Amino acid sequence: QVQLVESGGGLVQAGGSVRLSCAVSGGTSSFYTMGWFRQAPGKEREFVARINSSGRSTDYADSEKGRFTISRDNAKNMVYLQMNSLRPEDTAVYYCAAGNPIMTIRGKYDYWGQGTQVTVSS
Repeated sequence: QVQLVESGGGLVQAGGSVRLSCAVSGGTSSFYTMGWFRQAPGKEREFVARINSSGRSTDYADSEKGRFTISRDNAKNMVYLQMNSLRPEDTAVYYCAAGNPIMTIRGKYDYWGQGTQVTVSS
């Protein structure tokens, strides 16, 4: 029932910034924990950031701490990922995900977007 659509990806120079957006439809976004994941060429999908249903708790992978910020606006059914100080290693397809908090606390997400490409040039 839940559908997620990412946007905001593109080409950015190393050290630059970009904000990704995830539009949530088909459900009440405030019910879900939301996450961002990414997959680079030749690598498995990896966790980037997570935010709980109320927006009062966040979590980040070590490589993103201090550089990325996840946020949400439940009134607008939107989730965001602000990415600063980008590195070429951040190049990947970024995916938005949603899930029941009972499951996402264990790393399980039920709904996924199609992804948006972020390319960071040297």
